[in-house]
Amino acid sequence: MDHTLADILDAAAHGHFPPPDGGTTVVPQPSRRDAGVIAFTGHSVVFTDEDPQWVRRTLATVDCDPLAATMNPRFLGALLDRTRRSMDTIDLLTVASSLAGPPPVQLGELADADHPREVRARRRRDDVRVWAAEGGVVVLGRGVAGRWEAAIEVDDERRHRGLGRALATAARHLVPDGQPVWSQQAAGNARSVRAFQAAGFRPVGAEAVLLQT
Repeated sequence: MDHTLADILDAAAHGHFPPPDGGTTVVPQPSRRDAGVIAFTGHSVVFTDEDPQWVRRTLATVDCDPLAATMNPRFLGALLDRTRRSMDTIDLLTVASSLAGPPPVQLGELADADHPREVRARRRRDDVRVWAAEGGVVVLGRGVAGRWEAAIEVDDERRHRGLGRALATAARHLVPDGQPVWSQQAAGNARSVRAFQAAGFRPVGAEAVLLQT
């Protein structure tokens, strides 16, 4: 088992996952900003600077299937209270390899944009860059453990025309240095899930990121 969250994520991006042994690995936070939980198939990773023994004791008190304990609201609530953080939702965590050549949609990079997606991204990511297409934007930035993360936004009047899929695919062309690109979709946002999977992003687990307040 790799010892840092960055190692675990890099292995997962290349198809190598923690053993499906029902266990939980606790690793230090990769930065002060980033803490949370990733549930892979049959194995969870909690990245926090809290006492690992506290994590394991708390998980043992959760009355549910042990495989689901790290994503159970009672555990996440206890972790939020202990760390004095907040969170939005549990996301589907997906990843895709980079693609060579130009993106499949015409884009123009925005400088100092105030698009809501960019404003939100700058609170959670470093090195944020934003490109605009007619009817939407794609955002790239370094998020959890320094991984490249993509997000997209499609204007209401341009939905159901394939633009979301094109923007998600564009992120694979825009990510630098041939690195994998990650993205999170809220499980209930079926339209976003479909767009990213159509663009070649594959699910690797569920993720709850705890936000600094």
